[in-house]
Amino acid sequence: MQISFPTYLTRIRAIAALVIVLVTIALVPSRAEEAPAKPTAASSTIVLNEIGVKNLRIETAPVEEQDFEETAFTLGNIEAIPRNIATLSSRIPGRIIELKVAPGDMVEAGTIIAKVESRQPGDPPPVIPLKATISGMVTRLDVRLGDPVEPDKVLLEITDLREVYAVARVPEYLAGRMKPTMSAVHAETPSTTSPANGPAKSVTENATVARITIATLAKQKFTGTLLRFGTSADKESGTLDAIFRLTNPEGLLRSGMRAEFAIVLSHRKNVMCVPKASLQGEASNRFVYVKDFGLPNAFVKTPVVVGEINDRFVEIISGVLPADEVVTLGAYSLGSVGAGSVSLKEALDAAHGHEHAPDGGELTPEKIAEMKAKKAAQAKPGDKPEQGAAEGEANPFWMYTSIGLFALLLVSLAFRGSSGIKEDAETPVIPKNSHGKAPVTTLVTENSDEADLSDKVETRQKSAELTRSGGGH
Repeated sequence: MQISFPTYLTRIRAIAALVIVLVTIALVPSRAEEAPAKPTAASSTIVLNEIGVKNLRIETAPVEEQDFEETAFTLGNIEAIPRNIATLSSRIPGRIIELKVAPGDMVEAGTIIAKVESRQPGDPPPVIPLKATISGMVTRLDVRLGDPVEPDKVLLEITDLREVYAVARVPEYLAGRMKPTMSAVHAETPSTTSPANGPAKSVTENATVARITIATLAKQKFTGTLLRFGTSADKESGTLDAIFRLTNPEGLLRSGMRAEFAIVLSHRKNVMCVPKASLQGEASNRFVYVKDFGLPNAFVKTPVVVGEINDRFVEIISGVLPADEVVTLGAYSLGSVGAGSVSLKEALDAAHGHEHAPDGGELTPEKIAEMKAKKAAQAKPGDKPEQGAAEGEANPFWMYTSIGLFALLLVSLAFRGSSGIKEDAETPVIPKNSHGKAPVTTLVTENSDEADLSDKVETRQKSAELTRSGGGH
């Protein structure tokens, strides 16, 4: 069978139209891709009742400009100052006949803390009292009642803990940014008189300071001043000991305690900051909860752009304004509350005295008409719009169904045209003779292998023979 050029052209046009439709569907983005849905006021506002605020222990702090400190975090431990440690021993051999102290006891200088009975003969033998040489805490006791003693044996140790060292292990590259006191000897001199107070303050005024936290005393904050660096660096870890001096008036610090250091490296003035506890989210998606000024017990999730972060505050580049109040205590718990115990609409209705839209917006005439249209659409049988779909967005099911039906229509038209051409080509045209009767001929077509066409030819030949035989009679 041969098909003319116009038939091929018709098929090509139909296939091309189908391809164009499918490519258009694949390339044209949906409305959701073109305009991502922005968070609405309802989705970013959490409204609690009074009980919810108390249960979460919500506390807020204002956003304000202040001096911001760049800090470096490191670990270390507490050590006693060597010059504040004293030992006690006996000048004569003998034995302990009286012991008045135990480890942890506080003693004053000159107090009798033990007695030694001499080995010299006598009735009774001579007894020597042992007195504390400094005031402080008994940190070690190496003798018991009745033990023999010798002049070269240390009986106990007393440590004055009113001042201690906090030794931090800092990376070597940070040591260059830290400034110790100008004169360690002068700085360690006790400042008890007013002439000593002046020079001591001058040499430590610009020295590096550190805020020190002790794991066992988490609620206590200590501030130490950098006195000096260690005599050598640790080759394996690449760190250097930085020795800070800090006061311990209540005697809470003990030698060997683990310490965390926030070493202050630089200062900047007038930096907008929020407390570190208020910052939530991942590094790529930071946000804070801002207290709503108009609604009671309402908190708005607000994205922020942050700068530097130290041990106490976070620099805010954008997102909040001075005088905003951010949630500090309870900020993490707000993330698991969801929409809160009170809806935004209910809170706004109660605060403003009139009805609002479910998303918290004002009920304008356009908004009311839109809500009515939406309710009417939802009331139709079989019409179930997807939850969270954008307003005015076409239902994807009907859109794809229409496209599919259109494609099927094009395909059916193409096959229908092909079928009509085939029938025209396969139908033989039998010429008639001068008597108006079909001659007896054998019709051979290009599709002689097709059974239907052979049957038709055979039937026509039989009809012709019967007509001729009837005419002869």
